[in-house]
Amino acid sequence: MLLAADNLHALNPVFADALERLDPNPVQTIAKQCEAAGADLLDLNPGYLSRRKEDRMAFLVEAVQEVTSARLILDSPNPRVLARGLEVCNATPVLNALSLEKHKLDEILPLAVDHGTDLVLLLMDDRSFTPPSVEEKLAVAIELREHALHAGLKHENLIFDPVLPNLTWDDARFRVSECIKTVRYIASGSIFQEPAGTMIGLSNLRSGQSGRYPVRIEQDCLSVFAGAGLTIALANVLQPNLLDTYHALNGML
Repeated sequence: MLLAADNLHALNPVFADALERLDPNPVQTIAKQCEAAGADLLDLNPGYLSRRKEDRMAFLVEAVQEVTSARLILDSPNPRVLARGLEVCNATPVLNALSLEKHKLDEILPLAVDHGTDLVLLLMDDRSFTPPSVEEKLAVAIELREHALHAGLKHENLIFDPVLPNLTWDDARFRVSECIKTVRYIASGSIFQEPAGTMIGLSNLRSGQSGRYPVRIEQDCLSVFAGAGLTIALANVLQPNLLDTYHALNGML
């Protein structure tokens, strides 16, 4: 199981301020801290960017590449932002993410094909809605895979994300349970006759609610998903307790 850092995110005020001022130093400090903590991948998420600021992704890629060798995940729903980042990547990144929304199929999928990247498939339908049940999630996974393979990607390029809910949602517990089942089915090879990569965004669980819910919830979820065969855990890697759990799990796995 690999660890991806989501600390380079526009919701992080230090990161957001550095991005606004085009100051590479805070960005590089966070990137080095994440790599030192054990992150295998660094997720670069500049948040919403106007057309005037679409070059911010390129700035992030160049800044981070100067100080770390960790693989990058370019994370944006905007294909133009992803394209700007791809232009300056020294090594092939992961693109995050594709859903069944038509504009993403038309614009993000070709970017992944043209650049030969791995691609995160968010199990979301054409309305950007996350279906709750495992059956619905797997139906979306099958359809997304068909689009990706038809476009020219290979099965091994695909990383499926069942999309964890926020714990404030009324059906959050049910959705977490269904996400675990989804990862187990996909990772085991029982859906596609061969195992496939999977990823979850642990921080989704407590986003905006860290004072209400303890980090132990993320630790427990990480343990269960690891047992289900998870490939990549996207998380705040600077949380010591979570990091301890990750290293203990990887030691056992």
